Amino acid sequence: MITLAHISDVHLSPLPRVHPRELMSKRITGYLNWKLNRAHHMRRDTLSALVSHMKNQAPDMIAVTGDLVNLGLDDEIDRAANWLAALGGPDAVCAIPGNHDAYVKGALETALKHYNGYMSGETLDTNPFPYVRRLGNVALIGVSSAIATPPLIAAGQVGQGQIGRLARLLELLGEAGFFRVVMIHHPPSEALGRHKRKGLWDAPAVRSVISKHGAELILHGHTHISSVGAIPAPAGEIPVVGVASAAAPPDDNGAPGRYNLFEIEKVGSMWTCTMREFGYQRIGDDIALRLQMRIH
Repeated sequence: MITLAHISDVHLSPLPRVHPRELMSKRITGYLNWKLNRAHHMRRDTLSALVSHMKNQAPDMIAVTGDLVNLGLDDEIDRAANWLAALGGPDAVCAIPGNHDAYVKGALETALKHYNGYMSGETLDTNPFPYVRRLGNVALIGVSSAIATPPLIAAGQVGQGQIGRLARLLELLGEAGFFRVVMIHHPPSEALGRHKRKGLWDAPAVRSVISKHGAELILHGHTHISSVGAIPAPAGEIPVVGVASAAAPPDDNGAPGRYNLFEIEKVGSMWTCTMREFGYQRIGDDIALRLQMRIH
């Protein structure tokens, strides 16, 4: 049995000191949003306690589905690299970028250099995404939907080239009998992916490829809420699971911080996968089991 933990949207806080010259871009709107709003909803102590609880579960792999930082500042990227190292080694942690990791042009390229092996794996060619991490008979496929966008836009896009490579990887890994887990920051499902300002611009093409070539599980973040949906496919619906921001405090008006834990096992010719969601209650500081369900 393989145990996979899923965490997302850590939005590391507090925000480091920001120099005025660093705000001469989209960052000015993000900085104001942080000061007026997000600073009250993204807490480092909340995140630390949740991560400690998650690590006590001793997962075989931890999947981080983006938004490690807030404004894509160099100091934030350094902190995020240290946070990943504290979470575990690259052999036990894999991550993908979110829109905040590509907040301005050049930020994502800088981050990928700093994060070393955490956002990398086997690839079909010299392009970094999608990459594959194989863990026993489970294959995690890291897809990047992170692009730099204009102010007030938090949308994502995978792109035709990456979608083509994703199709080939899903086909190859499916033929080899792997349990295929697609990691993507922006939700590809129709209901959550069609938002023009915050959604995944090419969600229909991503869904089409996944439906055609198959996958066993899709993991995403971005929405800051927990959700379970599905992509229709000829062989049966493919579960699409989102998780709330790991840094959200217990009294958050949206969804308190949470993480998911998946137990994946092949019994005969059939896959079984059970999901357990752990997180804060709306009152108090305890982390509890909030949901348990079989998704395969």
